[in-house]
Amino acid sequence: MQLYNKLSAEERAELIDNAGKSRLTLSFYQYAKIGNPQIFRDHLFLTWDPMEVLGRIYVAHEGINGQLSLPADRFNEFKSHLDTIDFLKDIRLNVAVEQDNKSFLKLKVKVRNKIVADGLNDDTFDVRNKGVHVDAGKFNELIEDENTVLVDMRNHYESEIGHFKNAVTPDVDTFRESLDIIEDDLKAHKEDKNLVMYCTGGIRCEKASAYFKHKGFKNVFQLEGGIIEYTRQVKEDQLENKFLGQNFVFDERRAERISDDVIANCHQCGAPFDVHTNCANEACHLLFIQCDNCKTEMDSCCSTACKEIHALPFEEQKELRKGQGNSNDIFKKGRADHLPYKKDLRNIFDVLKTQKEA
Repeated sequence: MQLYNKLSAEERAELIDNAGKSRLTLSFYQYAKIGNPQIFRDHLFLTWDPMEVLGRIYVAHEGINGQLSLPADRFNEFKSHLDTIDFLKDIRLNVAVEQDNKSFLKLKVKVRNKIVADGLNDDTFDVRNKGVHVDAGKFNELIEDENTVLVDMRNHYESEIGHFKNAVTPDVDTFRESLDIIEDDLKAHKEDKNLVMYCTGGIRCEKASAYFKHKGFKNVFQLEGGIIEYTRQVKEDQLENKFLGQNFVFDERRAERISDDVIANCHQCGAPFDVHTNCANEACHLLFIQCDNCKTEMDSCCSTACKEIHALPFEEQKELRKGQGNSNDIFKKGRADHLPYKKDLRNIFDVLKTQKEA
């Protein structure tokens, strides 16, 4: 049995081109008790691989979290399979705002300890006691309420290129970091403020809302389906769009444009720009924002040092990388002293101060 992807990204891209079919990019998640994640993982791979499903799917004892793409003409077949699984029957599928046939180039179904790295001990609180789910219309009403603190539960590099109007955007590298920051900054307002949260597709808020209710917050709300579902509802119901810029996504597209606003800047020259790139030096691979002019001048690198390494013959670059490993200093996202125009993000104290002055 073939239980793992055997094609390279380049081979898969060629197959997609030759197939000439439109593909759909979508995501979903579900918290559920899975007795044997490995058996479930293998079942999914064996079923989805023949359907030409590609993507990144995490399975754990606590549930499933998937971002994937598949041929549009196999969507009903895929949905029918999900409906055969009790806890996935009639699950909401978040269809991407912008489609790209090559958003994913491999099928990776992985067993993890958690479907989101939240660092929480779920035995210490009731993960089922979640906040109130709200749709786009109610969300728009709530975030205009002077008693609301709107919090972006994503990481700094996500919120930098796009976020909701008046949102708190914690300057954090991980979801886990934001939980303690939010609790500490809002500890005096557990009863008199609405804590309204959002993320990309809803999964981070699902756990965070239960955690904050456990910590004593009385009025906890979360955007149902995240930014992706919000955008769909705004278009379908002709609501006012309160999201500014782009929605960061974890696939080859990197982002979906939600509004024409460009709220970020090139990290190298400061020009208005909101498209991420990875440093072309494979030993660095830093994710950062780089405008077209800087991309040309710097050969898609984040620094002069990386540019010099990138200019070396490939074999010399490989020699330099030997023994380096993937340490914590590699694959960082927008964190480097040589990037002078990294934006300072809004913190909760700034928001509360603004509300008092108003």
